[in-house]
Amino acid sequence: MNPPREVLVERLGAAVRDGRLGTWDHAVLVRRLRRWAPDLLDGLRVYTGDPTLLTALAGRVLDLIIGAYATRRPTLRELDETRVLRPDWFADARQVGYVCYPDRFGGTLAGVAARVPYLRELGVTYLHLMPLLASREGPDDGGYAVQDYRRVRPDLGTMDDLAALADTLHENGIALTLDLVLNHVAAEHAWARAAAAGDPQYADYFHTFPDRVEPDRFERTLPEVFPDFAPGNFTWVPGFRSPDGSPAAAGDTSGGTGGEKDGDGTGRWVWTTFNAYQWDLNWANPDVFCELLDVILHLVDVGVDCLRLDAIAFLWKRLGTSCQNQPEVHDIVAALRAALRIAAPGVVFKAEAIVAPEELPAYLGTGRHAGRVCDLAYHNSLMVQLWSALASGDAALARHTLAVPPPKPVTTSWATYARCHDDIGWAVSDADAAAVGLSGPAHRAFLSAFYSGAHPGSFARGEVFQANPQTGDARISGTLASLAGLQAALEPTDGGPPDPEQVDLALGRIFLLHAVVFGYGGIPLLYMGDEIGLRNDPTYLADPDLAEDNRWLHRPWMAWEDAERRHDPGTIEGRVFAGVRHLVAVRTSTPALHAAVESEPVDVGSPALLALLRRHPAGAVLQVYNVTDRWQPLPADAVRKRLGGDAHRWWERLSAWAPHVDAGRLWLAPYAAWWLTAG
Repeated sequence: MNPPREVLVERLGAAVRDGRLGTWDHAVLVRRLRRWAPDLLDGLRVYTGDPTLLTALAGRVLDLIIGAYATRRPTLRELDETRVLRPDWFADARQVGYVCYPDRFGGTLAGVAARVPYLRELGVTYLHLMPLLASREGPDDGGYAVQDYRRVRPDLGTMDDLAALADTLHENGIALTLDLVLNHVAAEHAWARAAAAGDPQYADYFHTFPDRVEPDRFERTLPEVFPDFAPGNFTWVPGFRSPDGSPAAAGDTSGGTGGEKDGDGTGRWVWTTFNAYQWDLNWANPDVFCELLDVILHLVDVGVDCLRLDAIAFLWKRLGTSCQNQPEVHDIVAALRAALRIAAPGVVFKAEAIVAPEELPAYLGTGRHAGRVCDLAYHNSLMVQLWSALASGDAALARHTLAVPPPKPVTTSWATYARCHDDIGWAVSDADAAAVGLSGPAHRAFLSAFYSGAHPGSFARGEVFQANPQTGDARISGTLASLAGLQAALEPTDGGPPDPEQVDLALGRIFLLHAVVFGYGGIPLLYMGDEIGLRNDPTYLADPDLAEDNRWLHRPWMAWEDAERRHDPGTIEGRVFAGVRHLVAVRTSTPALHAAVESEPVDVGSPALLALLRRHPAGAVLQVYNVTDRWQPLPADAVRKRLGGDAHRWWERLSAWAPHVDAGRLWLAPYAAWWLTAG
């Protein structure tokens, strides 16, 4: 028997004979298949080790690829070929990202297209539109309870509108990112409805149980994502018919979310990690793999350039574990990526893996999957450590934590950010805290108190999200500007006028946060409104569908009237916008910020200074950030050790000046951000 790869090549020949492919397309796909088939087959072995079954499954996947490639628009094929010649396009220092809810930014997809000139002015090359696929009515977890992957929310437009927006973005040099929820679908999704009706094929798309025996065994090691309003990980669904048509076994319906059995005795427990209306998919079923691959191929044919793989860490379930970060997840995503590389090699994956720092590199590929899983991953730890350093005025924990994880593959990139649509969870491990003389629980409690404004002397105005009395953990909601002190400075509690000094300090923190995000290496992501200093928006409380989730505090509608002041240097909007635009300009002219190089935390002799060294063939960059509101000394020898040369040959790129050395020291102003180079 021929090896599976050669069987797949023969299958491509059959597609020419039956008219699905032309000869030129056949030649293109054969080349891609020979390159990516080994990765595809290696990943698919998570489902079977039998060569015959593996070949059959790979054949199903190849048929999906052929169909997607055959319908791919010429402009998208051209973009694929361009990116094949420059596979590091997303890692370039010229990349700048912007993240927004389409309705809150532009009203509709056509409205977003009308705002493209604003994005170009800001320097954006990568636009992430938050969930826009058709979700369930009522509470929908911010759009992550998808009811139909192939429809856009009616209030935003249609799939044709999305394709037109993608074309407009591409014409303006902007790549489009969308969310793809992998772990679960809405309870109203067609698959879930068919499963609940007793269809055995679709019943196996989910994890369901007739009683609490298995759920209780799993719960012993499962954490709770939303302990306040969605406790437990399983939901009782009345009326859910067993796949064999028999009524559910009598048993306890307590211990999770849901009600009682129907009068006819039907009902089952469904795995619902996030909310009762979000049913976890059974990724151990290869049919689920093929379904989601088909969805992926559909979306990229619409024009999507990057898919954010939501809740990627949760895909594989294993008794006795947290059911996160299981090794099979990386096999599955590697196989999805290989299939995508054959159909549309210009498209990339971004992992939404908010996991411990030591677990994160695996989502970019380590070991036999090195560089073959996702192309991008969020650097959640960087965000956490920046806020921790600003609250404590001490960068020691950040320096230690950012140095601990193994390096990522050089073919991948971080997505760096100071704030996003979600809450901030204080992902500070007890071990990392102890390494710098801190108590993990005490420091996490301090951060929650500080950023909720409860800690004496705090400059922040956030709100606690999902406090867990059992663990003591409490996450934080709030916009970047409000957490950085701008709201408190502009709206003093004594009702007096704004304090200009406190406003300046808050703006300094905002610039510093953005400077680290822009300088760390990867795609810096601006969350909508941060570029003009938008503060907390409490109006969400008037909407009953949003009121119980205070993350909407930092998901405001874009204040376009405020944005009109972005060119006035005398306004808050003008000062913040000018700072961001300056960072974009300096970043794009600094090739050493290419994502292939890691930022290395270094000790420059002061806990008040966070220093990051980037060793790049184009020249080293030493970034130094003062995380305090006081002037701080930087020993000249610490700079000379990293950059060499004499002080008069050093250049601070953000301020375009040669820093002055006084008695062997350089002095950084409160919240100063320096990017130092030699020459």
